[in-house]
Amino acid sequence: MSGERRRTDRWRGVNAVALVVSGAGILANQPGLVLAGVIGIAFAAVSRAGMPPTIDLSVDRQLSDRSPDSGEVVRVTVRVENTGNSLLSDLRFIDGVPPALTVESGSPRLGTALKPGKAAEFEYAVRASRGVHQFTPSLAIARDASGTAERRLEVSDQSTITCVPSLSTMQPVSLPLSAQTTGSAGRVVTDDGGSGVVFHTVREYRHGDPLNRIDWNRAARTGEFSTIEFQRERSATVVILIDARESAYTALASDDSPVIERSITAAGALFDGCLASDDRVGVAALSPTDCWLAPGSGTTHRARAETLLATHEALSPTAPDEPFFKMMKLRRLRRLLPTDAQVVFCTPLSDAYATIVARRLNAHGHHVTVLSPDPTAQRTEQVDETEAMGQTDRTAGQTLERIDRSLRCSSLRDDGIRVVDWGTEPLQTAIDGAARRWSA
Repeated sequence: MSGERRRTDRWRGVNAVALVVSGAGILANQPGLVLAGVIGIAFAAVSRAGMPPTIDLSVDRQLSDRSPDSGEVVRVTVRVENTGNSLLSDLRFIDGVPPALTVESGSPRLGTALKPGKAAEFEYAVRASRGVHQFTPSLAIARDASGTAERRLEVSDQSTITCVPSLSTMQPVSLPLSAQTTGSAGRVVTDDGGSGVVFHTVREYRHGDPLNRIDWNRAARTGEFSTIEFQRERSATVVILIDARESAYTALASDDSPVIERSITAAGALFDGCLASDDRVGVAALSPTDCWLAPGSGTTHRARAETLLATHEALSPTAPDEPFFKMMKLRRLRRLLPTDAQVVFCTPLSDAYATIVARRLNAHGHHVTVLSPDPTAQRTEQVDETEAMGQTDRTAGQTLERIDRSLRCSSLRDDGIRVVDWGTEPLQTAIDGAARRWSA
């Protein structure tokens, strides 16, 4: 392994200083100054002729747990061995920590000197979060003795941390659904009569009607048979659509999780809630990478959803860097959606395109509910605290962001689309508050 060679400019300007010192010594008739200048020129010449050592390293990375639970601390031990014949008198090694993981303790950097055949170890710890986290190539930098020339080399080690949180991390939530149902029994009350628990109407008896639905009291009084109809409860087909475009990776601060993590957490809680209510539920994502899990039910289907929400490339912990073709992706989603499916759209409503998606799907016969984690909610609380102390950190951009998002929520409600604006309160509390407004 050779690596990229480059100059560091560490002793840049030494030649000029040495010439000035020598000239001053000659003019002042000071042999000491002349000698110092000559030495400086000689040192600069030797430094410029320096060659960085060849890098030959063996890197072994050990993880305390490759499949941790969310929030668990994983210890990383890295062993770096000089397998070449060159002395690495000034070696600097930077481990390739996955960008979505935070270092809890220790440091992923090493500075040392390594003789041929010798090794050095260092440790640090990271906190696991949802997703598949692959370590990026580590960077090794070796300098010569003078520090004026260095060689850089990337060292790859395909280590991966996979964190699959259980859907039960958050309590299942119940979202009131529209009367867009399938033929199977479930929780959504329809306008049709039949078997059920809520009285609907009384009709004339027909041959074959169940005996337990005959109005025997009326038969005893009048001698006429009639059948009691109840409101039928049918199951719904629900598709949870997650906004996973670059705009959904907004974070309140550089050390905060992006708001898409709240969308995915909500999607998991909604998925569990729908399964518990005997609804058929699927998952999709608006992302440069296609993501689709057709509606279904059962424990196997739940396990598929759990893995998809944690590890699918479309729901990566880091923002996508591929282009997103808006209309093409929307058309493809519409072709995948079953005709009787209603959509729960989890999006922070960070831009106008999110409202376009909700309106288009609603216009094509899919009842849409927008569940929107508010990316400004925590920031608003922090700003209010500082304002109460006579300070303000709110910028014009933050204020405009809040106003724009509020207008998007209002415009969707004006178009008859149900919106759950989820701030810092528990998700079920936000849903219950929105449901009271829908029924008012």
